[in-house]
Amino acid sequence: MNIFQNKHVLITGHTGFKGSWLSAWLSQLGAKVIGLSDRIPTEPAHYELIKSNIVNDFRIDIKDAEVVYNTIHEAMPDFVFHLAAQPLVLESYKDPLNTFNTNAIGTANILDSLRRTNNRCIAIMITSDKCYDNVEQTYGYCETDRLGGKDPYSGSKGAAEMVIRSYVESFFKKSESNVRIAVGRAGNVIGGGDWASYRIVPDCVRAWSKREKAEIRNPHSTRPWQHVLEPLSGYVSLAVSLSQNIDLNGEAFNFGPPSHQNHTVEELVNELTNHWSAADWVDKSENNDSPHEAGLLNLNCDKALHTLGWKTTLNFKETARWIGEWYRTFYEKGPKDAATLTWSQIDEYMKFAQERNSFKLD
Repeated sequence: MNIFQNKHVLITGHTGFKGSWLSAWLSQLGAKVIGLSDRIPTEPAHYELIKSNIVNDFRIDIKDAEVVYNTIHEAMPDFVFHLAAQPLVLESYKDPLNTFNTNAIGTANILDSLRRTNNRCIAIMITSDKCYDNVEQTYGYCETDRLGGKDPYSGSKGAAEMVIRSYVESFFKKSESNVRIAVGRAGNVIGGGDWASYRIVPDCVRAWSKREKAEIRNPHSTRPWQHVLEPLSGYVSLAVSLSQNIDLNGEAFNFGPPSHQNHTVEELVNELTNHWSAADWVDKSENNDSPHEAGLLNLNCDKALHTLGWKTTLNFKETARWIGEWYRTFYEKGPKDAATLTWSQIDEYMKFAQERNSFKLD
């Protein structure tokens, strides 16, 4: 029996893209999922397709410390996955203060609630690959590299890392603490059910669903693209390992594909067009007056491989095919069929992971 069967699992940000997929997966593993989010962030929303499997659904702003504490104290979760965040780089330029309050202070509120409650709990704190001080080096950033960020979003994630470290060292490494903490860092997550603004896949499918050309701002930017189930499998694997090995308490892990799976935006869009009839795009880089975004970003995930036995499962072409199939199903057959495809892709992913020895859940 897997470790999540009949366990109370609290997911912050469960109405978001990654959070809704994680909620679906853990509920499929038999967990009693408790969701904590301030709102449903997009319309449409993947969460709306899978929400019937959420045991408890709370509308709470993580910036409200006392309400967060009361909720966690009442729930007494066995596991926590903290994904709630302001997740968009461009939005962080528009409202930097909210970005810092949500991503840094909100993280502090979750940690302090766990400290005050002090029930036996495994907590995985999700930050971002953008927490690193990105100097656009060609080799991947490892967990010991300097943190920081040139834009408010990256800075807020670096700040969240500092908050996590201070709580771990000050409280969660004490003998009287019943809480174990670890950090997951990932980025460039793509998959079916993402409708956020200023993201490459949602921008493309919104245009293609209306038979329009997608406008691409940075076609030559390079990213380690990964299907949404990849980092989620890392977070889940980390939670399992942390429950079994106290030496992982306070450790951070990168989750992402190997360096040879780095691809440009142009390569990703071209691959997606293979799975959508009459899809096309236009290069808008000359007219791009958007704020700065990194052109090159790569992670070294050797620590996850050697410590957790974790690696990505899908290759680049499989990732693009799964995404194309999901959105085509949604727009051509409807939400119910897309929801069914969510569950079947989770099943297929776990089958592939077992065959390819990518990670373990026990």
